[in-house]
Amino acid sequence: MTDEQSFIHRLETRVLYGDTDSGGGVYNANYLRFFEMGRSALMRDWLVSYHSIERLGFYMPVTEAWLRYKAPARYDDLIVIETSIAEVGHHICTFAYKITRAEDGLDRPRLLCKGYTVHVATSMDGKLANLPQELINKLAEIINPLPPTRRFGAEK
Repeated sequence: MTDEQSFIHRLETRVLYGDTDSGGGVYNANYLRFFEMGRSALMRDWLVSYHSIERLGFYMPVTEAWLRYKAPARYDDLIVIETSIAEVGHHICTFAYKITRAEDGLDRPRLLCKGYTVHVATSMDGKLANLPQELINKLAEIINPLPPTRRFGAEK
């Protein structure tokens, strides 16, 4: 991968009616579902599926999440979920996200939400575990040098 754009996985999806609240905008917690969609697609397309990770004997649960809402997505909007790796270590992997929507009259997509999720490796019985070195190496190859957000306290 040569430029910063090549470290960003993009997934297009439409907002479902069931994603919205009574005000017509996407319900706030559903942005975490969109983050999961982007994260799962990045892992499946570029590395390995979560199902395969579980077959290796560990989970990667979310231990921290941060979101900043900028503008609402609405029913039937075509949104783009941009996902990248912001940080990786022996036990930890941080994913960064940006959700956008194209709009007429704007020269670039409107930012709807950005954020990150932190995941730690655990054994099947819930104890902290090391990520396999092969997976760490693969994740490290695709770290975005300029993620849209960084974990609070993470090294720059």
